[in-house]
Amino acid sequence: MFLTIEADRYHAYQHLLFHMHKTRKVVFHDRLQWDVPVTGDVEIDKYDRLGPVYLIWCDASAKQFIGSMRLLPTTGPALLDEVFRATYPSNVSLSAPSIWEVTRTCVDDAALALHHPEKTPAMAFGMIMLAVCEWCLLHGVETIVTNYEPYLARIYRRAGVEVVEIGRAEGYGRYPVCCGMVEISCKLLARMRRALDVTAPLLTGSVAGIEGYAA
Repeated sequence: MFLTIEADRYHAYQHLLFHMHKTRKVVFHDRLQWDVPVTGDVEIDKYDRLGPVYLIWCDASAKQFIGSMRLLPTTGPALLDEVFRATYPSNVSLSAPSIWEVTRTCVDDAALALHHPEKTPAMAFGMIMLAVCEWCLLHGVETIVTNYEPYLARIYRRAGVEVVEIGRAEGYGRYPVCCGMVEISCKLLARMRRALDVTAPLLTGSVAGIEGYAA
């Protein structure tokens, strides 16, 4: 199942958040070799202390972490603006109440294989993006911005997501890092559901309030 965990509920899901930070360390530090802050077995940066929304994919008992994304408004301190500023043009501003950044996407491959052996890591990435799309529609977020390595553009497309690349830069890891924008809409939601063969909402109660959900 998919959960959205806001700051006032961190204490109730400490076990999931701890596993998330461990998985982020494996993905971003060990695998991608990005320069991220690591303490012991976990990756935690200063933006985790700003009360972000975490979208977590877990098992039905909410005990086993599978994957996650972090969401932050662009109107405050944000990774995109402070760390990855070189990835988009200097004359472009991405700060607005309706624009949120989506970062630190990660999947625990072993947990995915255990609970969803029919899904590849690429498919899992798409599922998490679909849940993010649902959350954005429910909360008035019109655009998401994200940084990613170039190969992820193919995975986005396979999941039905149109990412508009507005820039890229070297110097963050082994490969260039791109900056992309995704316009959120019911049309996008329907296209992603078709691409991922999903017939029911991922977030509890997410159908309510989304006009044209199945369009």
